[in-house]
Amino acid sequence: MAVTGDETETGTSGDMPACQLHNASSSLPQEEAETSTHSSLKHAETIEKRELRLMKNREAARECRRKKKEYVRCLENRVAVLENQNKTLIEELRALKDIYRHKVE
Repeated sequence: MAVTGDETETGTSGDMPACQLHNASSSLPQEEAETSTHSSLKHAETIEKRELRLMKNREAARECRRKKKEYVRCLENRVAVLENQNKTLIEELRALKDIYRHKVE
C-alpha cells in the first residue's frame, strides 16, 4: 500500500500521519547505504577501468616491441644486402682499375 502525506497508518503506530513516520533522520542511514553502495560500485568500476587500461597498455607495449624487433631485423637484412653489394662494387672497381692500368701501360 502506497502512503502519502494525507493518509494515516493504522496498527502499532496509532494515528500518526505517515509523513511523520518517514522523517529525514530515518532516511539518512538508507541514503548513506545507497551512497556507500554507489561509492563502492564507482570504486569497482574505476578499478575495472584501470585494469582494462593496463591490459590494453600491456598489449600495445607487446605489439610495439614486436614491431621494433621486426624493424631491426629488416634493417639488419638491408645492411647485409648493402654490404654484399658494396663488396661486389669494390671488386668490380678493382677489376676495372686493373684493366685501365694495363691499357695505359
